[in-house]
Amino acid sequence: MRCVIARFPFDLTKSEVEHSMRDVTPEPAVGTCVTVGSQVFPVKQVGEIVTRQDRRDFTAAEMHRALTRLGFTCHEAVVTPAAAPAGEVSAEGWGW
Repeated sequence: MRCVIARFPFDLTKSEVEHSMRDVTPEPAVGTCVTVGSQVFPVKQVGEIVTRQDRRDFTAAEMHRALTRLGFTCHEAVVTPAAAPAGEVSAEGWGW
């Protein structure tokens, strides 16, 4: 499928993207993410690897659009609240 990313045309297929991301370690999930295989990647990381462009040259929206058209599932990163380390005072009280 022909996709335009950062004003450059790319002919991408779902299998090519999956192959490119196969041995890549996912960065921490922030912002818009995409599920490739069983792993979750930030869309900018996928865009950088697939297009070989600097991730500052394109937007997450451009990659979201392209990856969705290819059949991938894009979503916002799920953030879980970090637990306070043992022994620290919680915001609710002094722990007395």
